[in-house]
Amino acid sequence: MPAPKGSQHNYRHGFARKGRVSRVYSKWVGMIERCHNPKATKYAAYGGRGIHVCERWKSFVLFYADMGSPPTADHQLDRIDNNGDYSPQNCRWATRIQQARNRRNNHLLEFNGLRLTISEWSERTGISYENIKNRVNNLGWSPARALCTP
Repeated sequence: MPAPKGSQHNYRHGFARKGRVSRVYSKWVGMIERCHNPKATKYAAYGGRGIHVCERWKSFVLFYADMGSPPTADHQLDRIDNNGDYSPQNCRWATRIQQARNRRNNHLLEFNGLRLTISEWSERTGISYENIKNRVNNLGWSPARALCTP
């Protein structure tokens, strides 16, 4: 349900208490801003590189119908494919750790059919992050050698 014309800032969506903006609403506003407002601080990393919000989600009510509220205060809106748009098929509520592992600048290693970050491989193998990173980046080891050598 769109806001009445000329009253966008006073539109009441029913998710705030005592005049405060709800967390989920503020996440929605941030998504719209960084994708569609060239004056927004983070526009260059989002709208400036072609990331948009799907037509359906330009309505807060429809965004909320698809996503609901974040499960905890630690969850943030996250795009599964960082080069894809904000849409029901490409978004989830993710923890900060999940988001950090889903960044464009992460170094992913593929081994045994799995493509994971170095920190995820470190957790799985028990080899320190620094050792794996050094083996691959500085010593030129293959992922198999870096991950299978104790």
